Amino acid sequence: MMMYVYVCAGFLFLLGGAELMVRGAVGLAEKLSISKMVIGMTVVAFGTSAPELLIALNAALSGSSGLAVGNLVGSNIANILLILGVSGLILPIAVGSKVFTRDWWVLAGGTAVFMALSLPGEIDFFGGSLLLLLFTGFLYYSYRRETVGSVLASPAFNEEVDDIGGVPETTWLSIVLLVIGLAGLIGGAELLVNGGSAIARLFGVSEAAIGLTIIAFGTSLPELAASVVAAYRKHADLALGNVVGSNIFNILGVAGVVALVSPLDIPARIVNFDMIIMAVSALVLMPFMIGNKEVISRPVAGFYLAAYLGYIAAIAAGLESFRY
Repeated sequence: MMMYVYVCAGFLFLLGGAELMVRGAVGLAEKLSISKMVIGMTVVAFGTSAPELLIALNAALSGSSGLAVGNLVGSNIANILLILGVSGLILPIAVGSKVFTRDWWVLAGGTAVFMALSLPGEIDFFGGSLLLLLFTGFLYYSYRRETVGSVLASPAFNEEVDDIGGVPETTWLSIVLLVIGLAGLIGGAELLVNGGSAIARLFGVSEAAIGLTIIAFGTSLPELAASVVAAYRKHADLALGNVVGSNIFNILGVAGVVALVSPLDIPARIVNFDMIIMAVSALVLMPFMIGNKEVISRPVAGFYLAAYLGYIAAIAAGLESFRY
C-alpha cells in the first residue's frame, strides 16, 4: 500500500516543487533584470523538464538505470503523441514558424544520436559528454536566434511568461521559493523512484516498464498542463514549442547529465521497441515541419492520441517481455 502512497506523494512533490522553483527563479531573474526571452528559454524550459532530470539522476545513482531510461523514452513518446493529441483536439495547432522546423531537425538528429549511443546497451561518460555538448550547442544557437526575434520573443511567448502566477516581489522570498521548490523536486524524485521500484518488484516486472508508463506519464504532466492552457488561450503553437523543446532537453540535456554521473544501462527491450516508437513519434511531425502541412488538425491529433493509447496497450499486452 505504501508504495502507491510514495508514487502519489512523489508526483505531488514533483509538480509542486517545479511550480515553486519556477516562480522563485522567475522572480529572481526579474530582480536581476533578465529578459523574458532568456527566462523562457532557461527557467520555464528547465522547470517543465526538471522532474525527468531529478528522477533520472536519482534512479541512476540508485542502480535503477532501467527506470531512468524508461522515464526519458516514455516521456518523449507521451509528449508528442499524448500532449499534442490532447492539445490538438482542443484547438488545431498551427505550424507556421521556421523556428519549429529548425528545432525539429535538432530533435530528429538528437534522437538519432541518442539511439546510436544506446545500441551497445550502455551510454557511458563519453556518450554523455557528446549529448551534453550537443545540448550546449543547441542552447547557444537558440540564444543567438532569439536575440534577433522569433516565436519565443512573440507576444504569445511573453504572455506565457507573464502568466506565471505568484511571482515573489522580493529577492529573499524568490530565493526561499527556489530552495523549497528544489527540495520538493529532490524529495519527490526519491519517493517516485522508491515507489516505482517497489511496484515493479511486486508485479515481477522490470523497472523499465514502470518508467515507460506510470513515471513517464507523471513527469509529462507539467508539459501537458502548460500545453492545454496554451491551447485554451488560442496559443496552440506554444504547445508544439513546449513539446519539442522538452524532448530535446530530455534526450540531450537530461541523458547527457545522467550519463556523466553514472553510466546508463539500456535494456535491450527498450532499444528494440520503445526507442523505435520514440523515433516514429518524432517522424510523424515531419510533414508539418518540412512538408506543406501547416496545421495539426483535430483528426490528426485524434490519431496521435489513439496511437499513444495503442502504445500503452501494447506494453500491457507484452508485459512478459518485461519479466525478470
